[in-house]
Amino acid sequence: MAQLIKFGTDGWRAVIADDYTFANLERVALATARYFKKHKKIRNGIVIGYDARFMSREFAEKSAEVMANAGIRVKLADSIVSTPMISLLTKKDNASAGIVITASHNPAKWNGFKIKDDFGGPATPETIAKVEKELAKVMKLKKLAPGKRTYQHLVEKGTIVPISMKQRYVDDLATKIDIEKIKKSGIKILYDAMYGAGQGVLNMILPDVAQMHEVFNPSFAGTNPEPLEKNLGELMRRVREEGFTIGIATDGDADRIGAVDEKGQFVDSHRIFSLLLKYLVEQRGMKGDVVKSFSVTQMVDRQCEKYGLPLIETAVGFKYICQTMVERDVLIGGEESGGLAVKGHIPERDGIFLGLLLCEVMASRGKSLSALVQELMDEFGLHEFKRVDLHVTEKEKQAIMKRYQRGVKEIAGYPVTGRKDTDGYKYFVDGGWVLARASGTEPLIRIYAEGSSKEMVEKLLEGATQR
Repeated sequence: MAQLIKFGTDGWRAVIADDYTFANLERVALATARYFKKHKKIRNGIVIGYDARFMSREFAEKSAEVMANAGIRVKLADSIVSTPMISLLTKKDNASAGIVITASHNPAKWNGFKIKDDFGGPATPETIAKVEKELAKVMKLKKLAPGKRTYQHLVEKGTIVPISMKQRYVDDLATKIDIEKIKKSGIKILYDAMYGAGQGVLNMILPDVAQMHEVFNPSFAGTNPEPLEKNLGELMRRVREEGFTIGIATDGDADRIGAVDEKGQFVDSHRIFSLLLKYLVEQRGMKGDVVKSFSVTQMVDRQCEKYGLPLIETAVGFKYICQTMVERDVLIGGEESGGLAVKGHIPERDGIFLGLLLCEVMASRGKSLSALVQELMDEFGLHEFKRVDLHVTEKEKQAIMKRYQRGVKEIAGYPVTGRKDTDGYKYFVDGGWVLARASGTEPLIRIYAEGSSKEMVEKLLEGATQR
């Protein structure tokens, strides 16, 4: 009997050899095939790719085999690819869907099955719900019928077509980024692939880029492949000590970004969001709606006021930003965890594209990354941010969240001036805010805080996390 298969935001993730088995993967692939066989673009097939995790290639080949046996033509990546590559190729080739075998930034023991919609972004909640409905039917089958043809036979027949994707992706980026300006600027880039799917890509565009952790290592050397400050110590040290202008890091499937300035200081996604927004409006002269998730800096609000741009705030999760980008004319959309999307590319996070765009900002402005960040702070005020994850018992989680639901009048001595309940409970104080969000799947509460100084943020977090 197959184990429980639980879908998340844009597909399925599980621990390899526990729930993530070939038997369960076949069920998920068959359910996905059954749903997309009714898609209006199914004649153009499905695009499948895989990341640098343990056995991702074999899992991708099995998924392709199941779908091809179901009568769907499959374009399968012939090497490790990033999630944005699959999203881009899905859109460019007018395919019905894209599938990526990846668990993104999760620890090495995890793998996953991400579903991309035909517009080149994360599958909508509606699409995921319909695939889950098919999966429920598949799970009732006592035994899946074996595929009539083997993977090799399907390749020979042309139902599965292995294709190269990296060059097409690189060629596309060259039409959207001023590569020559970056080359002429003399910027020295150190790129940390975090042993993920971005390895060997950036140097196809900029041959002089220095790289680290760009080899195949499915254990990620024991570190979660997530571009957060706590995971980028070596990148920060090398940038500072070896005279690099910027450090860029991408996560396990290269859709999220982290950056380091020339002083070796981490530049979080809030500041990257604001830097790119300022550049797109002031230098490129672009316009459109701005979309941010509930946990993103208030600096974006101030920028939108100055530029006269509509601001849309969504619940936390890139799927909400993507959905808004598909429906409206959006200039930039982003979330707190390193995922941003920009008009003119795809409605999808793309760490490599964003890293190059950040380099273009520096080259065009003729300023260092630290100077650009300081310029933001001088213009819109100092905004510091931090998040802590509280691992609690389920009972404690319920008690803490009930306290925030009832309401609080002050946090760490700061009187509360306002409240929003878009996703969790957000309390505003003079010069900052605190947000409490409970995980829906584990005994965990995420507490976010923003303030006008690091000291204020620490004080707010200390007050907010008292039990």
